[in-house]
Amino acid sequence: MIEDIEYKLAPVKATSVATDDIDKTFRSSSIDLISGTLGGKILGFSDEWFADALNLITPTPPIRQPGKMVYTGAWYDGWETRRHNTEPFDWVVIRLGVASGTVTGIEVDTAFFSGNHAPAISVEGCFSQSDDEVLSWKGGKGGWEPILDIRECGPSQRFGWKLDEPTSKQYTHVRLNMYPDGGIARFRLFGHAVPVFPEDTEAIFDLGAAQNGAVAVSCSDQHFGTKDNLVLPGRGKDMGDGWETARSRTKGHVDWAIIRLGATALIQSFIVDTAFFRGNFPQKTKLDAIEWKGEGEPSADAEGWTEVVAPSKCGPDQEHAFDCSVKDKPFTHVKLTIIPDGGVKRLRVLAKRFV
Repeated sequence: MIEDIEYKLAPVKATSVATDDIDKTFRSSSIDLISGTLGGKILGFSDEWFADALNLITPTPPIRQPGKMVYTGAWYDGWETRRHNTEPFDWVVIRLGVASGTVTGIEVDTAFFSGNHAPAISVEGCFSQSDDEVLSWKGGKGGWEPILDIRECGPSQRFGWKLDEPTSKQYTHVRLNMYPDGGIARFRLFGHAVPVFPEDTEAIFDLGAAQNGAVAVSCSDQHFGTKDNLVLPGRGKDMGDGWETARSRTKGHVDWAIIRLGATALIQSFIVDTAFFRGNFPQKTKLDAIEWKGEGEPSADAEGWTEVVAPSKCGPDQEHAFDCSVKDKPFTHVKLTIIPDGGVKRLRVLAKRFV
């Protein structure tokens, strides 16, 4: 089928990632640059007759409601276009939720689309300060550059591709192309934010925010809510978009999450937000920081962690401000420990860049 597609893209070296390996391949080292909760925005599309393109960037996994019918037919939690597309492909244009970003990998999930799934996809990117300019290209070449060349998909499955070399260019917009039509449940663009830092080196801002390059790299448990939510903007919409661990039954138990900061920082203070966690907030929180110069990411028991906030009492559904006890030492990572378990909505790391 790929040989018959009229719209050609330069080949991109990328390796397929098994479905069961997608999360561990990308979630510990990168963020989803187009996530709706990060601020990703659908700007335009060729068609969305059966199901809305907006569903592509929903952060939660797709769901199924068998038998549910709407005006256009069966209800699907994804993006689905009409049959018999006369153009080479259907497309959707998305503006990243960060100022710009570099790309390391891609996921396309066709969950519950079977017989109406996308047979093949490709992904293109551009850097532009004008949404109108990008939309004016529609399904044409315009200023698009290939991020991932044409790849085959199949029914009801997560497909992942890791770029052999992360993009050296940074992008502000991406276009997902679907050949020739059909349905896709979710689209993830994994990579790293390229933030715009304040020129004032004394400026204090949140270096624990995803928009500023922070990534939640590991945690002890995320049974009810993922660690990645800790670095998102805003205070969320309910208890489901925070970090929440399972109930512990062991004396002395604690849970922890490690965040790699967007830049080496002189930390001034923290905000631990328990918004919407009213009967399941942690009893106490503790914060440690480290300047990590080793390989990979620091483990929870790595040598060099410095306590910067002693165990401190928490309460339900509120922002807790804590002063950093070490303000003159550079750090690259912070470790949030909750005692003994529970849920935290966001962690803010208010700091100056160490330059």
